[in-house]
Amino acid sequence: MSTDPETTPEATPPEAHPEASGTPGAHERPGAVSAEPETGPEPEPDEAEAGAGAESRAEAGAEDSSDPAGAGPDAGPEREPDEAEAGAQPETGAEPEVGVSGAAGGPGAQPEAGAQPEAGAQPEAGGPGAEPSVSGRGGVGEGPAGPDQAAAEDGSDPEAGAEDSSGGSEAGPEPEAGAESGPGEAGAGSGEGAGAAGLSEAQAELAAQRVERERIARRKAEREHPVEAGGKLSGRAADLLAAVRAVESGAKAPALTFDEAPAPAPRPAVAPPQPRPQAPAPRTVGDVAAVRAVLARGGAPEALAGPAAEALGEGAAEQLAEDPWRLLAVAGVRPAQADGFAQALLGPAAGPADERRGAALLGWLLARAAERGHTALEAPVLEKALAQYGAPAPAETLEAAIGDGAVLVFHEPLGEPVAEGEEQPVRILVGLEEHALAEESLADGLARLAATFTAPADWSAAAAGPGAELVRAVAGAGLVTHTGDEAARAEPLALAAAARELGLRTVLAAHAPAPGTVTVADLLTGTAGPGRDPDGRFELDLLVVLDAPQLDVETAAALVESVPDGARLVLSGDPGVLGSAGPGRVFADVLAARAFPHVSSRTPDPGPVGELVSGIGIGELNQVDAPGKEVVIVPVRDAGEAVHRTVQLVADSVPRAFGVPAEAVRVITPGHGGPAGTRALNAALKERLNPGPGRFGGFDPGDRVVHVPAPGRALPARVVSADAEGLHLDAAGERVVVPKDRVESQVRHGWAVTAHQAVGSRWPAVVVVLPGDAAQALSRDWVYTAFGRAERHLSVVHGVDQALAHAVAQVPPKPRTTRLTGLLRALTAAQQEQQP
Repeated sequence: MSTDPETTPEATPPEAHPEASGTPGAHERPGAVSAEPETGPEPEPDEAEAGAGAESRAEAGAEDSSDPAGAGPDAGPEREPDEAEAGAQPETGAEPEVGVSGAAGGPGAQPEAGAQPEAGAQPEAGGPGAEPSVSGRGGVGEGPAGPDQAAAEDGSDPEAGAEDSSGGSEAGPEPEAGAESGPGEAGAGSGEGAGAAGLSEAQAELAAQRVERERIARRKAEREHPVEAGGKLSGRAADLLAAVRAVESGAKAPALTFDEAPAPAPRPAVAPPQPRPQAPAPRTVGDVAAVRAVLARGGAPEALAGPAAEALGEGAAEQLAEDPWRLLAVAGVRPAQADGFAQALLGPAAGPADERRGAALLGWLLARAAERGHTALEAPVLEKALAQYGAPAPAETLEAAIGDGAVLVFHEPLGEPVAEGEEQPVRILVGLEEHALAEESLADGLARLAATFTAPADWSAAAAGPGAELVRAVAGAGLVTHTGDEAARAEPLALAAAARELGLRTVLAAHAPAPGTVTVADLLTGTAGPGRDPDGRFELDLLVVLDAPQLDVETAAALVESVPDGARLVLSGDPGVLGSAGPGRVFADVLAARAFPHVSSRTPDPGPVGELVSGIGIGELNQVDAPGKEVVIVPVRDAGEAVHRTVQLVADSVPRAFGVPAEAVRVITPGHGGPAGTRALNAALKERLNPGPGRFGGFDPGDRVVHVPAPGRALPARVVSADAEGLHLDAAGERVVVPKDRVESQVRHGWAVTAHQAVGSRWPAVVVVLPGDAAQALSRDWVYTAFGRAERHLSVVHGVDQALAHAVAQVPPKPRTTRLTGLLRALTAAQQEQQP
C-alpha cells in the first residue's frame, strides 16, 4: 500500500498510524429539527419517505446493537438522531420538533434542552412513557430510545456520525444459549396448522391463519370488555399461549400441530401478487382534516396529520379517537409521545395496563426490529422490552396480543430432531403478520421452483470459459445459488449470454442500475424487463438475480412468486457485503438451508485492491504491495483534516495521479452526521467542484445527488434543472422528475455516500473516510463493502488508529432473527420423503 499520491510519507499499513489520533472526535450535535425531515436508511438505510416527512430510520446512523427494536440499515436520505422522534410540539413555523433519540438517563428521562414537550402530558418517571435501556438479553445496554447517557452528554451520538455497520441487523436480540449461530438456522420450519392433505406448508399456514383471523374478527365484534390476561383464549390461540408459558417455565411445550411439516403436493396455479405502488395513494383533504382535528384535541403536532392518515388508512381519525396509541404507527412517534396523546384524549382511562397500549407497543417494537433486519423476535426478548417500556405484566400483554391476532407466534425446533420421548429444544418467535406471511410465501415459492423444474438439459457445449461450472449447474436445476467476489460477477453474465444463445428468454436483474441489467425494483413494477402472462408471472425461462444479499424478504417473495413454474432462478451475490435495508437475510438463509445446488466461484479479484478486499473477507487486514499506488493510506489527526484531505484527493490528487476525473471518484464514509459525515463532506465537495447558491431547494445544475425513491434504493443522479413540476435529474441517461414536495425527503447531495448507498455499484476510484468518531461503527462487512467499491484505486483517509484492524478481525456482522432457513429445511425434507 502507498501513501497519498500528493505527499509521500513512509508507507503505512492501515492498521497502524502513530500520528493519527485514535481518540474519537465529538459528533456534531444536531439541534431539534422539524418533522419535515432533512431526509435521511444504512439501516443505515434511510427510509426516504418515512411517514409524513419524518425521515427514514433505515439510514440513520449506528445504534447500540442491543436494542431489539432499534432503527435499521442505510439506503436513503440521512437523518440525525433527533429527526427520528416526531411528535414533539412544533417549532416556530408550525413544524414539529423532534425529540432527541438518545435521551439520557433511565426511565422517564426528559428530552434535552431545546426539545419541546412531547405530544400530550409527560408520564411519570418509570411510567409507561419511560424510555429505558434495553438489550437483546435483558441486560444493561442502550435503550430503545437511543444512545446512552455518555453519548448524550458529549455529543458523540453514534447515530449522528456513524452508519449502521451491520446492514440493518443491529437490533439486539441474539440467539439464546443453545441456538445455532445463524438466527435463521434454527432447525425445522415452523408454520401453524397441519393443513389439509395435499397442501404445502405455507398454504396450510395461510389457511390456518385465515381461520384464526375470522375467529378473531367474530370475537372482536361480540366482546364488550377487554380480554383479561388471556383468560378467554381458546383453540389455536390457547395452544400458542400454552407453548409460550411452557417454554418460559422450563416445562415441556405441548405438541403443536405446526411443528410437523405437511407433505408437499403439486400446488394449484395461483396468480402471484401484483407489484405494489412505490408510494401510498394520497389521502383526501377531508381525511387529513379529520385526523388533524383529533391530533389537536390530544395536543399532538398537526404536521402528523398527513403521515397518520397514510399510515392508518381509511377511518384514521376514528381509529385514533378510539385507540390513541395507534399513533405509534406513524414513523418517528415514540411510546412516551403516544402515551401523552392518549392521556390528553382519554384522561384517567389511559393507563399503562390498557390492552390497546400493549398491542400498539408490541407492534411498534416489532416494527423497529424489522428496520434492523429481523422478521421476528424471541418471546423473552419482547417481554423484557415491554417491561422496560412500562407494561406492568409483559407476559400477559404478549398473550393478549397473540389472542387478538395483533401478532403471530411460532414454535421452532432447535438443532437436530431428537429421539421419541426426548424433549426437543425449541424457541418461541413472535412476529408481525406481513413479515411472517412474506417469509412463508418466499419459502414456498423457492420450494415450488425446485420441485416444478422437470427439463434438465445438456448445455455442455455452452459450458466453456468463465462460468462453466455455473452453466452446468443451471442446466440441471430449477434453483441455483452462486457466490463470489466482485470478479465473479462475470460468471452469471456469461451464463446469461449462453442461455440467450440457446434460445432461452433470459433476464438479468441487479440491485443498482448496471449495463445489460434491469433493477429488481423496475422488474417488479413492470417499468423494465419482460411482460407477465395471464397468471401474473414473468414471461421468461431464466432469471438471474445479482446482488442477492440486498433482497429483503418482501421483495424476494414478490420476485419469486412472479417466476413461472418450470423456469430457472439463479441467486448470485457476495455474502461478505452489507445486508439488505429491509427485514430478512434472504440470501444468507437460503445458503444456510443447503437445500439447493450451490456454485462457489474461485475467481479472485484482481490487483492490489482485490487482494486487500479478499483478505478483509476472511478477517485479515493485510499490507499489500501496490507499486502503482493502487491503494493509498492518508493518515489524519481529526475530522477537519479528514475533510480537507478528502477534497484534495477528489479534486486534485486522484485525477492528476491516475487520470480518473473527479466525477468518477466516489467518497464513502460511515455516517451522515458528524464533522466528517456525508453532509459535511458533500458541502465541502460542492463548494470545490460545483459552487452555487443552491437555488433549486439547495441544489444547482450539475450537482451530484442520490435519489431515494423508496426505502433501500439509492440511485446516483445529476441535477439538470427545476421548474413547477419539481427537480429534474439525469439518472444514468434516464430523465427523472422529483415532485417539489418530495425533494427534501428523497434527494441528497451524492459526492459522498454511505456504504449502504454504495452497495451494488463500483467506481474507478474510491476515497473511504474513517474519522475518529466512526470507530465504534466499523465492522468487517462495512469495511469489506466500502473498500470493495473501488475498481482501480482506493484511498483510505485514516483516523481511527487500531479500530480498523480490530473491526476487520473481530467485529462480524450482527445476526438477524429470521425463520426462512427453518422453513426451507422443513419443506425440502418433506419433498425428499415423498420421493420414491
